[in-house]
Amino acid sequence: MSELDARLRDEIDDQVAEALDTYLAERRWWPGRPRRAWPVVVTVALGVVTTWLVPGAAWAVWLAIAATNVAWLVVVSA
Repeated sequence: MSELDARLRDEIDDQVAEALDTYLAERRWWPGRPRRAWPVVVTVALGVVTTWLVPGAAWAVWLAIAATNVAWLVVVSA
């Protein structure tokens, strides 16, 4: 098996990198927009933990979470 010269290896490397970049760009959920739902996921997880730790105050926690998430989603979608 003969070794490839450096120029040919660089060209193959560039083509593979371009193909990978194109593939990853096509797999995005919202092209051109970063994912902004992570605060919603984090607040819901905190609500679950709080409900487990302090069940008596769960209704207040979930009300605050709902208000925070609605406000967040309104702000980021504007």
